[in-house]
Amino acid sequence: MTTAVIIVFILGYLAITLEHNLKIDKMIPALAMMAICWSIIALGHLDVFDVNATLKQLEPTHIEEILLHHLGKTAEILFFLMGAMTIVEIIDYFDGFAAIKRFVKTRKKSALLWIMSILAFILSAIIDNLTATIVLITILRKLVDDKTTRLWFAGMIVVAANAGGAWSPIGDVTTTMLWIGDKVTTGKLITYLLIPSIVCMVIPTIIASRMSAFQGEIPQVASSHEKENPYGFTMLLLGLGMIVFVPFFKTITHLPPYVGMMLSLAVVAAFAELFSYRQFSMSDIGEHDHHHSPVHRALTKIEMPSILFFLGILLAVAALESLGELFRFATWLNEAIPNTDIVVMLLGAGSAVIDNVPLVAASMGMFSEPADDFLWHFIAYAAGTGGSMLIIGSAAGVVAMGMEKIDFFWYLKKIAWLAAIGFIAGAITFILMKNYIF
Repeated sequence: MTTAVIIVFILGYLAITLEHNLKIDKMIPALAMMAICWSIIALGHLDVFDVNATLKQLEPTHIEEILLHHLGKTAEILFFLMGAMTIVEIIDYFDGFAAIKRFVKTRKKSALLWIMSILAFILSAIIDNLTATIVLITILRKLVDDKTTRLWFAGMIVVAANAGGAWSPIGDVTTTMLWIGDKVTTGKLITYLLIPSIVCMVIPTIIASRMSAFQGEIPQVASSHEKENPYGFTMLLLGLGMIVFVPFFKTITHLPPYVGMMLSLAVVAAFAELFSYRQFSMSDIGEHDHHHSPVHRALTKIEMPSILFFLGILLAVAALESLGELFRFATWLNEAIPNTDIVVMLLGAGSAVIDNVPLVAASMGMFSEPADDFLWHFIAYAAGTGGSMLIIGSAAGVVAMGMEKIDFFWYLKKIAWLAAIGFIAGAITFILMKNYIF
C-alpha cells in the first residue's frame, strides 16, 4: 500500500509539472493527490510516524493526530500568505505602486534595466517575488510600448525578483516555508544569502546591459493623465512597512509569523477603511457600503487557487513524510552523493522543471540538520533562484509568461543562460563564504 501512495504522488507531481500541457490548474491534481494519499493510508491502516527533531527515531502515531499536526503547520504558512496577499491588494486598491513609476526618469535602456532589476530585487524581498513581478511589469507597460523590448525587460525582472526573494524570509514561498518551519532565522538568512543573491542578480544584469537588446533609448510614451490617488504613497509605505515589521514581531514575541502578519493586516486594513470613507461622501455610504471597502475588495482578489495548491502539495508531501519514505530517501541520497552541496545544486536545477514548493517541502522531511545549518540556507538560495532558468520554473516566471505572453522557447534561448550564470555564480559565492568566511 505504501507503493500505491508513492505512485499516486508521482502521478500527481507529473500532472502539476505538465499543468500547461494538460490545461488544468495545478491546484486540481495537488488537492486530489493529497486526498487520495491520505485515503490510502487510512483504508490500508498503514502506520504513520511522528518524525522527531533529530529524525533518528520514528514513533508510530494515530493518523488523526499526525494529520492534525501537519494541517496546523500548513495552516501557519497559508494564513501568513493570505495576510501578505491581502495587504498587497489593499496597496493596489489605492494605486500605491503607481508612485514607483514617478521615480523612473531615464529613457536609456541599460539604465532602465538596472533600475528595474534593483527594484525587483528590493521589492521581492518585501512583498515576495510573485507580487514584485506583477507590479514591475505593470509599470513597465506604462514606460515601454515596444513588445519585443518589454519581453527582454520582463525576463530580466524574473531573474532579479527570484534572486531578491531568496534572502528574505518573506520574499519567496519556499523561503517562508523554511522560516516558519524553524529551519532558518531572519538574521542568519540575510547574513548568509544577501551577498550570493546580489551576485545572482548583478552578474546577469551586467552581461545583459552590454547586449544589443539593451542599447539605445526608449521612445517617450504618451502620458495617460491618470488621476493620482491622494493616499496611494501613504498606503504604499504603510503596507510595506507593516510587512517588514513581521520578522521583528516574531523575534520579539517568539510567536509564529502568521500572528504578526494578522496584526499587520489589521493595522493596514484600519487605515484603508479610514482613507476609503474619506473618499466617499456620506450619501454614498449605506446598506451597501461594503462595496467601497478596500478590505472586502482585496479579499476577493487574492489568489485562492494558489492557497489551495499549497494546501494540497504540503499535505501530500506530509503523507510521504509520515510514512517515513522521505527519511529513507534522504538516507539513500546521502549514500549515493555524499557531497550535500552537489545535492542542493541539483535540487535548485530541478526547481526549474519541477515546482519548488514540493521540492522544499520534501527536503524539510529529508534532512536532519539543525536550525540555521548552512544546508537550509543553501536550499533556500537554490530553490529560490534555480527556477529562473526556465520561464515555468517559478511563480514569478509563470506570471510574467501570462502577462506578456512570453514564449517558452524564446525565454529558453534568450534569458535561461543568463539565469544559469547568475545561479551558478551565486552558488559558488555561497560555498566560498561558507568555507572561508563563516
